Amino acid sequence: MTNVLTRLAQTIETRKGGDEKNSYVASLFARGPDKCAEKFGEEAIEAIIAAVRNDPKNLTSEAADVLFHLMVMLSSRDVKWEDVLAELERREGTSGIVEKQSRSK
Repeated sequence: MTNVLTRLAQTIETRKGGDEKNSYVASLFARGPDKCAEKFGEEAIEAIIAAVRNDPKNLTSEAADVLFHLMVMLSSRDVKWEDVLAELERREGTSGIVEKQSRSK
C-alpha cells in the first residue's frame, strides 16, 4: 500500500528539472543540494522551537515541513525514499543502543 510519504517522494522526484516559476520544489532543486540542505535545517530549527515552546499545533505543522524538506534534500542527493524506508525496516525490532553500537564497528 502506498502511503502519503511515498506518494510525496514520487511527486518530489517528478519536479526535478521542472519549471521553477510553477514549482517550489523545482526552485529548490535549481538552487542546488546545498540550498536544499540549508532549507531542511531551517525547518528543523523551527520544529525544535515549537517543541520547546510546547506549541503542539505549530509543532505539527513544522514537523510536516521537516519531513517534506528532508525528502527534497534526500532527492537532491539522489537518495531514494525507498532506501530510507528499507533502512528503517532493517533496524526495526533492534534496540537503538545495539543498532548504534553496530555502526561503530
